[in-house]
Formats: sequence, structure tokens, C-alpha cells
Amino acid sequence: QVTLQESGGGSVRAGGSLKLACAASGSTSISRCMAWVRQTPGSEREAVAVLDGDGSTNYADSVKGRFTVSKDNTKNTLTLQMNALKPEDSAMYYCASDRWGCTLINGRPSMVHLDYRYWGQGTQVTVSS
Repeated sequence: QVTLQESGGGSVRAGGSLKLACAASGSTSISRCMAWVRQTPGSEREAVAVLDGDGSTNYADSVKGRFTVSKDNTKNTLTLQMNALKPEDSAMYYCASDRWGCTLINGRPSMVHLDYRYWGQGTQVTVSS
């Protein structure tokens, strides 16, 4: 069993930055594929950044060049550095993980497979114009 707890959300003006953190506890050694997924009311969940167990990453086109996902294995923490934030980045951001490696599409971690086994409660990000 893995428990995920997000932190770092908040309100920021457009162009600003936020850093989200996801602290993993429990059987963290089995968290191979980890992701940040966001959702706005009335919309489906969207993966924004995925990190596989071998360190490979993938990003949604809308955040490439602005967001960076990383993992500190010593602290069992997944982070998402978000720069140049836009109002359309406003959403609830969830941390998710699975015991298996990420599903690959064309050799890259999939951005469309969202059937992660473990989910955090989410942290709200609001970007004002």
C-alpha cells in the first residue's frame, strides 16, 4: 500500500511559479510509474507529467518547456516545478503512482493511460490573469 500526499498548491499571478510536492509513504519501493494529473470541474483528468522508474519523462504539449517533473528517491518525494504559469493551468493537481513501470507509447511513458493504482487527495492551483 502506498499513500500519496500533495502540497505546494496555491494562488499565483500569470507568469509566476509554483512547486508541487508529493510525499509518498508506505511501500514506496513499488512505486515505479509516477505522474502529475490535473482536473478542472466538468473536465476529464489530464496527465501533465509522467516519470517512469528508469527516469524517463513525458509531458503534455501544453506544459512542455514550462513544467519539470523530478523525484528525490532519498525523500520519496515527487515534485513538479511549474514556471510561466497561465490561467489555463488552474486546476486540482493530483499525484498518482503504480507498482509497475509506465505504459509506453512509441517508447515514451504514456500520457493517456490514467489507471494508476494510487492517488493523492490533490492540491489546488489557481492562476489569475
